[in-house]
Amino acid sequence: MTARDTGSRRNHGTPDPCTIVIFGASGDLTSRKLIPALFAMYTRGRMPSAFSIVGCSRSRMTSEGFRQHLLERMSDQEIDRNSWADFAENLYYHPVTYERDSFQILAAFLRDLDQQKKTGGNRMFDLAVPPALYPVIGTLLGSVGLADEEAGGWSRIIVEKPFGRDLDSAVELNNILHVHFNEEQIFRIDHYLAKETVQNTLILRFANSILEPVWNRHYIEYVGIVAAEELGVGNRAGYYEQSGVLRDMFQNHLMQLLVLTAMEPPSHYEADAVQDEKAKVIRCLREFNPDRGSRILLGQYGEGRQGDIPLPGYRSEPGVAPDSATPTFALMKLFIDNWRWQDVPFYMVSGKRLKRKETRIVIQFREVPHRLFEDVLDTRIRANRLVIETFPEEAVRLHFQTKDPGTELHLRPMTMDFAYSEHYTEASLDAYARVLLDGMTGDHMLFWRQDGIELSWSFLTPVLEQCEECRSATGRLHPYPAGTWGPPEVREVMHMLLDD
Repeated sequence: MTARDTGSRRNHGTPDPCTIVIFGASGDLTSRKLIPALFAMYTRGRMPSAFSIVGCSRSRMTSEGFRQHLLERMSDQEIDRNSWADFAENLYYHPVTYERDSFQILAAFLRDLDQQKKTGGNRMFDLAVPPALYPVIGTLLGSVGLADEEAGGWSRIIVEKPFGRDLDSAVELNNILHVHFNEEQIFRIDHYLAKETVQNTLILRFANSILEPVWNRHYIEYVGIVAAEELGVGNRAGYYEQSGVLRDMFQNHLMQLLVLTAMEPPSHYEADAVQDEKAKVIRCLREFNPDRGSRILLGQYGEGRQGDIPLPGYRSEPGVAPDSATPTFALMKLFIDNWRWQDVPFYMVSGKRLKRKETRIVIQFREVPHRLFEDVLDTRIRANRLVIETFPEEAVRLHFQTKDPGTELHLRPMTMDFAYSEHYTEASLDAYARVLLDGMTGDHMLFWRQDGIELSWSFLTPVLEQCEECRSATGRLHPYPAGTWGPPEVREVMHMLLDD
């Protein structure tokens, strides 16, 4: 199997020997996510037999200083000192400036390191940098030959979100990267796809014959996709002021959860077949139009409380403009115009400074078609519900009705739970580790394909344009107190989706 066709198959064996180059190595993402993920893979025997990790950034630092910098940021729970010492022998640092001469020096360094470590010319470049540098680094890598796949080796580039900020910028970024990298070499990351319960959504649907026959408009009343965050904007104000909640969460994470929930069965469990079905869902999204049932409501958190702790409003956060009209909450109601989902509403919700952190997919089934018990029950029979949770607990829960013991007819709603923590006690790789592993093995299953990115932006860009025009108008940006479930206007829907 060649380096170019490995993306079509699930391959979770030991990756080929390789060099992992992380741009933005002095930043928070590297120390908080990437290195802990790679270290976890190392301690579990999932790293290649030979590997090196090269950190690159503008900061002046030695390899030893880089190792110490990372060690100081690892938590006690993440670190085993003996294992770290062995792992750290594979960590290197190489300062760069984003100019061709600097990248020529980097290329020579990587080729020498490849000979020393015997990594076979295989390289994976992770862009843990601000989005403005994605095209710059992609072009520089290509200009010095680092995008070339030489002598049987491979070269891959991992691009963090956001991939563009609208359709035009996403198309432009794709075009720039494709000058030197082919589509099989590009891995557009979305770590939500690597969460265990998200991956299990397809298994739940397509490996269980009791669910697929009812997974359609005849039996499902609505679908809810919620990604609620308890924290505020924190130290990300510079990014968030330019993005807002729609660009930050809807175009990538929530859209991926939507297509996994709504897609048709692929012909094979292979990356291209799954990606084809995902793209079909996005093509079927009804054009966003309030006259045809679509809806969006934007909000921004103000001052509030979490228990006894006072919380600042968004406009009081460091780096946020005092008159900012950036939305921190959005609820979108949309429809998929196809045979399976016609007129079934899909609710997508995300926001910051909400009551608690919670991520879930809600499948709300319709009520029973004939109210057989209405003459003997004084309460409404609640319809069945399937909830797929990724936080606070990874779990799948099915809600159904039972009868209380005794001679009288009293119903009690019950829940059938499958909680990962109860059945899998061994620590598993986190989402970042899973996507890094798939990048090294060349598996595109958990990544965005070019057409999916552009289709997603095609749907969302007109919505963004409408929101840009109207959000500063009186009454269009709805305030909500920090620590609540969002603006008062959405409380009914939030209660419907969260039972809270």
